[in-house]
Amino acid sequence: MSTLGPGPRPLALPSDLVWPVRVDPRGVTGPTRGQARTGAWRRTSQGLYVPAAVEQTVRQRIVEASAVLPTYGAVGGWASLRWLGGSWFTGEHHGRPLEVTLSLMDRSARPRTGIATSEERLDPTQIAAYAGIRVTTAAYALLFEIRYADTDLEALIAADMAAYDDLVSRNELALIVAQSPGWTGIGRGRTVVGLMDENAWSPAEVAMRCIWVDEAGLPRPLTNRPVFDLGGRLLGTPDLLDPVYGVAGEYDSTLHLETGRRRQDLERESRFRSVGLEPVAMVTGELAEPWRFIGRLHAAYAAAERRGASERRWTIEPPGWWTPTQTVALRRALTADQRGRWLRYRHPAA
Repeated sequence: MSTLGPGPRPLALPSDLVWPVRVDPRGVTGPTRGQARTGAWRRTSQGLYVPAAVEQTVRQRIVEASAVLPTYGAVGGWASLRWLGGSWFTGEHHGRPLEVTLSLMDRSARPRTGIATSEERLDPTQIAAYAGIRVTTAAYALLFEIRYADTDLEALIAADMAAYDDLVSRNELALIVAQSPGWTGIGRGRTVVGLMDENAWSPAEVAMRCIWVDEAGLPRPLTNRPVFDLGGRLLGTPDLLDPVYGVAGEYDSTLHLETGRRRQDLERESRFRSVGLEPVAMVTGELAEPWRFIGRLHAAYAAAERRGASERRWTIEPPGWWTPTQTVALRRALTADQRGRWLRYRHPAA
């Protein structure tokens, strides 16, 4: 039994997903022709059906698109990254579902509702079988997303969020960019390599970092770097940190308005100030109106400059007991138990 392409359900497909099937006159491996015309079955593409009760989750949409792949080709772009574990690749853009792109190299399958096709060069080494379907490798999929993103910011967010789940490192992206001269949008790929950060925890943080540098004209900050007092006690992990001036930036989403969370935020701000750090926050809505945050950010830098060197009683040098996790390589080296303990404070994907 084939495990790829239209036909029987792939053996490795996760149990919560349903593989589309063809009409079966006996009604054994699929609906009869009469059953397929009823409301009990939903047509996913020409000649393929799933029970109508099957929810069209983002992963189910990927499965249904995968079912029309020809002999050569793979699911690509954001859908590949999602299938490989990219939690921030939600399959939506500004509230609307994104098409699943099939990388084919030719016209062996045509675009249809919910499915787009790409005929760009696809080397066999860039195809992998994973959890029952064929996908392009994470680096290839990420470069596709970067090159065809609507904006430079969205391209950078894709890169940083691929690193969030350790799918692609900066070096791996740089390698595939170097191997792909002349491709559409490859100039943007080179730009993103230079700007990519492997330790961003959310798309909002990426946007905040760009405002900090590009619009406020300030030095590029570190991302999610733990801060300790001089005795080695952890004080907190600000979203962004300028380690030279001592300014710590936080993005406060609506979750921070909850009483318990807000109390924790205030306590952390107090700890930062007590050791000579100057905290500054960006709140929900200011990504679209950044001038308010920029004003507070410049004020925070001015306040930090007024502090004397004797007030600086913090460090980003971790004590011996601390395990650094700020790069893809460091996180890939962790055991599953270590990941569960040491990465649990990262912002969860929406």
